[in-house]
Amino acid sequence: MSAEQFVDALFANAGVTPSASDRNAAINEFAFGATTNDPAARARVLRRVAENGTLAQQEFNRAFVLMQYFGYLRRNPNDAPESGLNFDGYNFWLNKLDSFNGDFVQAEMVKAFITSVEYRKRFGV
Repeated sequence: MSAEQFVDALFANAGVTPSASDRNAAINEFAFGATTNDPAARARVLRRVAENGTLAQQEFNRAFVLMQYFGYLRRNPNDAPESGLNFDGYNFWLNKLDSFNGDFVQAEMVKAFITSVEYRKRFGV
């Protein structure tokens, strides 16, 4: 696999379209080598992709909603009492947070979690 193919595959897997400079910087980690045999270079490229600003923006809201489930409800988003044991509740909150451009205060997310029956039952309320 060429350096270009490796870099393009990583960005594609991350769901990010890199800028030309980001892509070139990642490719240049291979010191203009034709292959990706250098494990240290592969690690540097992976780190560049993982630390990409666009990827961070894409993943922040997902992680924030997930942390609400872990922190307040102490469960996975698809665990009981989630009806259907699916991600409907998680997706609802993610869509709501996205619709408020990540502003959890305006989305009233934290308020909804801490006033939920499920959360309050933890404290006998």
